[in-house]
Amino acid sequence: MLHQQPASTIFILTIDTEEEWQWDGPFPQDNCKVENVQRIPEFQAFCEELGIRPTYFVDYAVAANPSAVKAINQARQNNHCEIGAHLHPWCNPPYFGQTTEAESHVVNLPLPQIKAKLDELMRVLTEQFNTQPRSFRTGRWGIDSKVLTLLADRGFRVDSSVYPFYRNEYFSCEGSPLAPYWPDFSDPLSPGHQRQIMEIPVTAGFNRQDYGFSEKLHRLGETAPMKLLHTIGLLWHSRLLRKIYLSPELNDEQNLCLLVDTAIKRQQRVIHMYLHSSSLIDGATGFFEETNSLSIICQRIRATVEHLQRLTPVEFCTITEACELLNARSAQQAVLT
Repeated sequence: MLHQQPASTIFILTIDTEEEWQWDGPFPQDNCKVENVQRIPEFQAFCEELGIRPTYFVDYAVAANPSAVKAINQARQNNHCEIGAHLHPWCNPPYFGQTTEAESHVVNLPLPQIKAKLDELMRVLTEQFNTQPRSFRTGRWGIDSKVLTLLADRGFRVDSSVYPFYRNEYFSCEGSPLAPYWPDFSDPLSPGHQRQIMEIPVTAGFNRQDYGFSEKLHRLGETAPMKLLHTIGLLWHSRLLRKIYLSPELNDEQNLCLLVDTAIKRQQRVIHMYLHSSSLIDGATGFFEETNSLSIICQRIRATVEHLQRLTPVEFCTITEACELLNARSAQQAVLT
């Protein structure tokens, strides 16, 4: 058996590039505001300064807006980013009535509606950006067998709809792998044998290396009796247990770096950060309520990347480039063993 040097760690940054609206209000269908997209050229310049090659998951409201398209094309003029597809059912024609909370999750739509919406999204993305996206993320997360199979049939190479450790009344991603994997078409939260489409989840975990025990403890804290005692909040503020997602919207640089530390100690070789483009302007959604939001997000990304680079060699990739690199590494490993 031949030995090789440990591979560098892959860093991926994905941005849900979408309309802005108050998230606690009704889902917008027409005349969607996309002012946030005007900040993307500035954000892209910041990414290029650090060497990051972001992936913009673009939805229909953005792709159908000429001003937004112009801004994105300006950002991608140096070919240092990727355009992926992002399906928001409520603002993506054809329409089938007012979108409910359940229907805002793609997995809860009938397959014919998903097909029709996805095909229209692909049409406008291909026309506006002169490229056919090969990466995808559902709006509001979640993946199931019918959606994954449809994506593979439409030629997508990468999905990133898995949100680890998360569940609600409409879908669950609990039990999914944390590292990139080839999902089973019959059970997308489990590895399978197909090699058409790879799943690359966002990085999530805890401030403790034992994720199995940590997840069980966190679930216990979410049960009805423990909720009354505010157990999750107490664990967080005492630093005994923190569930962390690698998003500069949800966490400051201290917690982002904590997650990077545990991920690297667990020998995870893909670090995947995400955010929403609507957080690049102040007060657009009620989700990220910071003043000078673009500056704060960039500061948190920089701190996290520089921390990661002190721990390991880093290779910056778009999400499809990461898929290709991981596939090549797997093939090379097979030859060496």
